[in-house]
Parts: sequence; structure tokens; C-alpha cells
Amino acid sequence: MSQPARRILLVHAHPDDEVISNGATMARYVEEGAQVTLVTCTLGEMGEVLVPELEHLAADRDDALGPHREKELAEAMRILGVTDHRFLGGAGHFRDSGMKWDENGNATAADDIHENAFWHADLLEASDLLVEIIREVRPQVLVTYDEFGNYGHPDHVQAHRVATYATALAAGRSYRHDLGEAWDIPKVYWAAMSASALREGIKEVREAGDLSFMEGMDPDNLPPFAFEDDDIDAIVDGTPWVDAKLDSMRAHATQIAVDGPFFALSNDIAQRAWGREFYRLVKGVAVKPEGSAFEDDLFAGTE
Repeated sequence: MSQPARRILLVHAHPDDEVISNGATMARYVEEGAQVTLVTCTLGEMGEVLVPELEHLAADRDDALGPHREKELAEAMRILGVTDHRFLGGAGHFRDSGMKWDENGNATAADDIHENAFWHADLLEASDLLVEIIREVRPQVLVTYDEFGNYGHPDHVQAHRVATYATALAAGRSYRHDLGEAWDIPKVYWAAMSASALREGIKEVREAGDLSFMEGMDPDNLPPFAFEDDDIDAIVDGTPWVDAKLDSMRAHATQIAVDGPFFALSNDIAQRAWGREFYRLVKGVAVKPEGSAFEDDLFAGTE
């Protein structure tokens, strides 16, 4: 069976991470006929539960959140049109590691971590599971987190490490023939946020009257996932797919508050806030349209 000409692989830590960072990108490429493959590393068992009637699912109560989030992910992918979504090693193979906040306001490893937590996973073992997927899918593009996991969550950091190591191993001609034929991924991106876009968004929403929007966030001292334009390589315009992205976020109801300020944005602001997704190119060559400072297609130069 032949593969679609364009193939993109996204590696994320928990259900819901994918739509927040890349939902519009995924929907765009599905509609354009590309194969979009999502690999999620855990079921997100340690997440908070934002739906009061489902609070009993939490890890410190029934510990049944994982299977519920698996269903949320399936619905989110249905909305985006993604038919190839998998859990690394199978559903529940690695458990959500949980997290706590450090003195700098960044996520870090929790004091007590389950023995089967993704944070404790053997790097080679976990990477080999991804190597097999890479060699099967043979993507031209891989998307994951940066070395800090965007904001420090141990599972995001581990997903970055696994994706990075697996990318290298998968390209090794003589490495693990049993995992498939070697494949060197042409382009690897780390998802990011544009500092300039974030500053403008905060300004617009507050000028519109919502002074609570990102309360306490200093536009001159933004979180570590925000990068200046000089460090942004690609901007995917997913504006036509904003509604699909927002609906897929709503599907993750235990994790994303649908009545929060992000969903109350005016349509014009929401289109800009959620429609553009930003990337840093860390492997491969940027191919930008003439006169543009940014790539507008993650596949540019791979065909």
C-alpha cells in the first residue's frame, strides 16, 4: 500500500498537548492530503480534572483519568480528521509522571513519581519504540518540544529526549534491522510561541476590557516557551481551521476550561491567537517564500 506523498509525525507527552500547540497545523495538513501521525507518550493519568462531576477520576481518587482522556483524544482527533494516532508502546505503557511548580514558576518533576512513569523510562527502550514508528511512517517532518519541554514538565522534556534520540537512531543504516528500514527525517521542528504575538495578544485583550487575561504575566519577561521572531523559523497559518482547533480543544474537557478567557476572545482576536502556530527548525534547511522571514509550510524543501 502506497503512502501519501507528504507525511508528518508529531510526538507529544499527554492528550491535549497536541491541539494546543499544533491543532491548526494538523487540521491543515489533513485537509491538504498529508498523512498526519500523532504519537502520545502517556495517557495523562496525573492531570487535573476541571469537570466537577468527573473529579472522582483523579489519580488521588479512582485513578481512572487515563482511559477517559484516551476517549477525549480520540474525539479531538476525529474533529481534526487525524486517523493515525497512537500511544508510545501502546495505551498505558508509560504513565504520566505528574509535576510540581518550582520557585521560578516552571514545571518540574514531582516529589513522588510512579515507578512506571515516563520520566523513569529507559531512554533507549522508549526511543526504540519510536524508531519503529518513524521507520514505518517515514515522515518528512517531525514536530516535538524543545529541550525544556516548553515549560519544564518532565514528560515534555522526556518526549523531547525520546524524539531526538529516536530521530538519530532511525537514520542509522545498520541500527536494529528488526525495527524497519532506516529513515532519516529531513526536517525536525520544536513547537514554540512567538513572543511578539503573545505581547500583542495580551495588549489587545486587556484593551478590550479583560484585565484578568494572563494576570501577572509581564510582557517584558515572558515564559520560556515564548521566543523572539529572530528565533522563529516557521509560521503555519491555520486560520481556516481555527474552529476545528477550538472544537478539538473542547473535546479535552477535563483539561481545558471551555468557559475560560481563551474561548471568550472576540472572533478577530481568536483567529490570530489560535490560528497561527509557530516553530523553530532544528534539523534541515529552511525554505522561505521570497520576501518572507518565515517558512509558511513545514514540508517546504522536502519534495
